[in-house]
Amino acid sequence: MSVELPLWRALTGYRVLTLVYAVVIFSLNYTEYAHPWGGAAYMAALTVWMVLTWRCTTSAERCSRRFLFGDLAFAVAGILVTPLVDTHARIAGGAPTLPSIWTAGAALGFAIKGGWRWAAGASSVVALANLAERQEFARDTVHNVLLVWVASVAIGYVVEVARASERTLARALQIEAATRERERLARDIHDSVLQVLAMVQRRGAALGGEAAELGRMAGEQEVALRTLVSSGLVPAKRRSTAPDAAGTEGTGYEDSEADGPSYGDNCVPEGQDELADEPCDVRALLAPHAGAGVTFSEPGAPVLLPAGRAAELAAAVSAALDNVRVHAGAGAHAWILVEDEPEAVLVTVRDDGPGIPEGRLADAEREGRLGVALSIRGRLRDLGGRAEWISVPGQGTEVELMVPKGGAPEGGRRAKAGA
Repeated sequence: MSVELPLWRALTGYRVLTLVYAVVIFSLNYTEYAHPWGGAAYMAALTVWMVLTWRCTTSAERCSRRFLFGDLAFAVAGILVTPLVDTHARIAGGAPTLPSIWTAGAALGFAIKGGWRWAAGASSVVALANLAERQEFARDTVHNVLLVWVASVAIGYVVEVARASERTLARALQIEAATRERERLARDIHDSVLQVLAMVQRRGAALGGEAAELGRMAGEQEVALRTLVSSGLVPAKRRSTAPDAAGTEGTGYEDSEADGPSYGDNCVPEGQDELADEPCDVRALLAPHAGAGVTFSEPGAPVLLPAGRAAELAAAVSAALDNVRVHAGAGAHAWILVEDEPEAVLVTVRDDGPGIPEGRLADAEREGRLGVALSIRGRLRDLGGRAEWISVPGQGTEVELMVPKGGAPEGGRRAKAGA
């Protein structure tokens, strides 16, 4: 049951009881009004309004803005009509208005429906109407006005806090359910798939030849699967690099489903812009690179970028890893580190290869080899980011990729020391 439902029920009861109170007060003082028939007409109209709309305050779905403004209009009209039907002596002596305390129900309806800001606005309108009816800042009038204003604003604030708590609880329950299911799947995968991959890796290494290559591939898949299972990062679209039936390397995108809430569902491949502005978890795009030769490290919380920017960053990281495989040698190991800063996302790709000789990148660009200039630097420059290389011969290479979260370029960042 929603935490709001008891409040709506209480508001319905309040409106009914205060209507009965207002009718009784008017009946007892009927002969003292200057124009009692005018007051009776208003009380009759208010009663009809209550009969027709009492269900509107039984739930948030039934309580529309049109009803709230109509309710407030009845309350303000009753206050402003009071000087026309009552005597000046009675009003100066502190006699209640025609709707009396029923008017507070209109402000409370705004409070429960829209929170404390709506409550403050409705209460202020009621307060101005009361001051106009009394035509002076009498102590009892000011006291009643402040009481209604404070009560409605306080209830509106409590409603907002209750709604936020309810959303947080629902989110926590979803995460808990997803975590339990992921743990169950992790146990099943560990007891079956991971053990089989480990066995294939060991047997392939022992047999040698083509079996050794199959064992190496099984080892890489075991590491990648362990990474995905432990972090829960399974991107919605990932590039397939496994050989197809014809023995060629696949280049299509395969669908995967995350077990639980994931921003990876909004990540789109490069060249598709249907969801370019939707938030995408960069970790989901980079996690598939993890393997026997690549170590992937990421924060525990989602690292969000607009999907278009995230796809471009992932493509630049993929190009950097291609350079590691081509130039650092088959035995080189690579590390990917993702950092989430307030204004930008930083991805560092480091390897333990022989390093890049000084001036080699400039020579490659002059020779027409534009992998670094276009695939990496060009991509990040178009996004307002940057790419920096730090390389020491014999100690490997480090590539730092920065993409700002907004549209404006960000200033340079102090280069890291070489690994």
